[in-house]
Amino acid sequence: MQKKTMGLILASAGPFLWGSSGTVAQHLFNTTAISPLWLVSIRMLVSGILLILYGLSRRAPVFAVFQQPRATVKLVAFSLLGMASVQLTYFMAISTGNAATAAILQFLSPVIIILFLACVNWAWPSKVDVISVVSAILGTILIVTEGHLNSLALPVAAVVWGLLAAVGAAVYTLMPQTLLKTYGSIAIVGWSMLIGGLIVSVATQAWRHFPSLSPFSWLEVAFVVIFGTMLAYLFFLQSLEAIMPTTASVLGAIEPLAATILSVLFLNVTFNFYGILGAIMIVGVTMLQFMVAKKAGFSD
Repeated sequence: MQKKTMGLILASAGPFLWGSSGTVAQHLFNTTAISPLWLVSIRMLVSGILLILYGLSRRAPVFAVFQQPRATVKLVAFSLLGMASVQLTYFMAISTGNAATAAILQFLSPVIIILFLACVNWAWPSKVDVISVVSAILGTILIVTEGHLNSLALPVAAVVWGLLAAVGAAVYTLMPQTLLKTYGSIAIVGWSMLIGGLIVSVATQAWRHFPSLSPFSWLEVAFVVIFGTMLAYLFFLQSLEAIMPTTASVLGAIEPLAATILSVLFLNVTFNFYGILGAIMIVGVTMLQFMVAKKAGFSD
C-alpha cells in the first residue's frame, strides 16, 4: 500500500474514533452515574502513559522536553490550558447535550483561530475568512435553534460548553506549535495527557469517585480510553508523516460526521432540516479553508 494512501486511511481513522468515542461517552452518561470529570481524568492518564510507552518503544527522546526549564513550563501550561481544557469542555458538552452537537460546535475552532490571529496581527481577515466566520455563526444559530429563533433546541449549558470546547480546541491547536516542532508529537501529546490527567485527578479527587459499573460499561470506558483517545491520536499523528496537515484537517470533518450518524442510529438523537444545514455550514468552513490553502500551494 502506498504511503500516502496509508496516511489518508490513518487520518480518517483517527477522527472516526474520536467521533465514535463521543457517542460511546454519551451512552455512558445516559445509562450510568459516571462523571465527565472522572472519565476525562482516566482517559488522559491511561492514554498519556500508553503514548509515552509507545514513544519509548520507538526510542523517541520523550524526556528531552524536561531538560529545558522553559520548555517544561510551556508543556505544563499546555497540559492545563490546551489538552485538559479541550477534553473537559468537550465531555461536559456531551454530558449536558449530546455527542453530535458537541462535536459540531467544537468544529468552530478554525473560526476562533481566524478571529484570534486577526486581532493579534491587527489585520482585517481576508474575504474567505469573513465568509467562513459568517457561515460558522449562521450555522451555529441554526444548530442551537433548529430554525426556531425564539427558542433553543439545546440546553443552554450544552451550548456554552460546546462553544468553550471550540475555544479549547483553538488553544490546543495554536499553543504547542513550537513544542511539537522541537520535541515531536508523541512526546508532547503523551506528556500533556499524563500531566493534564494528573492535574484533573488531583483537583477532582477522582479516586474518591470511582464508579460502580457493569462489565459492558467498563468495556465502553476502555473503548473511550484506548480506541477513542490513545489510538485516535496515534493514528492522526502518524498520518502527518505521509500527508500534509491541511489534508488531515479536512479529514477531521469525519469526527462530527461519525458522531452525528452514530448518535442518530443508536441514541435517538434527531436533527431537523435547519440543524442539518447548520452542521453543513460549520463543517464546510474547514473545506473552504482547505480549498484556499490548496490553491495557495500549501497542500499535497
